[in-house]
Amino acid sequence: MTPLVTLAVLVAAVTHASWNALAHHIKDQLISFTLISGGGALMGLVAACFVPLPAAEAWPYLAASALLHVGYMVLLMRSFSLGDFGQMYPIARGTAPLAVTALAAVFVDEIPDGWQLLGVAVACAGLTGLALWGIRGKGARPHWPALLAAGATGLSIALYTVVDGVGVRASGTPLGYIAWLMVLEGTAIPAYALWTRRAALLSQLRPYAGRGLLGAVLSVAAYSLVLWAQTKAPLAPVAALRESSIIVGAAIGALFFKERFGGPRVAAAGLMAAGIGLMLHAG
Repeated sequence: MTPLVTLAVLVAAVTHASWNALAHHIKDQLISFTLISGGGALMGLVAACFVPLPAAEAWPYLAASALLHVGYMVLLMRSFSLGDFGQMYPIARGTAPLAVTALAAVFVDEIPDGWQLLGVAVACAGLTGLALWGIRGKGARPHWPALLAAGATGLSIALYTVVDGVGVRASGTPLGYIAWLMVLEGTAIPAYALWTRRAALLSQLRPYAGRGLLGAVLSVAAYSLVLWAQTKAPLAPVAALRESSIIVGAAIGALFFKERFGGPRVAAAGLMAAGIGLMLHAG
């Protein structure tokens, strides 16, 4: 990857961790994701008026990606409601580059070299360490529903990453692709919130509007940078570098949510960072 692409993905990593932290900070997760996804849809609708329409070949990927993104947001809401941000975020994001590496090899014919495969193994060790960190105290058991929800979130991230990687390359316009993706994916959760909360929804949204809409801006910016990078570099290294947000997320959890960082988490985060570095190694 060129320095410009690397910088873009690193900025995306920081903004992505930040919007996830804002989403977690709003305790009513349906309200949180209604603001973030709804705000993204509005921004996409405005942008769609000024950018080129994606090529016809990209629309099946847009439709599939929108469904996968809705599933991802539902799983992420579930993860955040079950576990600590500093644990759920690294597990969800840490699963993704491992799965992207495999999916890109099978479906996009982007075969990883030996360094990338070694990085997958090292990152897996870090992921296992983060999962084991959930065992707190002697005789305690892991909170399996939270761990499974976070793992499923990671798989959904990998699926939409590969779908979008192919789709944005076929679209001819990364800006047009992201605009219509935001429109398509961003209406489902607000529609569900309106159906379930009805007249009470507006009053429930109002106290969190500022934080939620800031999260929407960060979310759109982060994924726009990633989609652009996927037109310039192979999918697996971009996904791996993006997940440096794992370290940012763990730090946010410790600094702002007063979650215990702890020696096991430091070691696990170090292994995951090393795995990412290996996957980015120029073989």
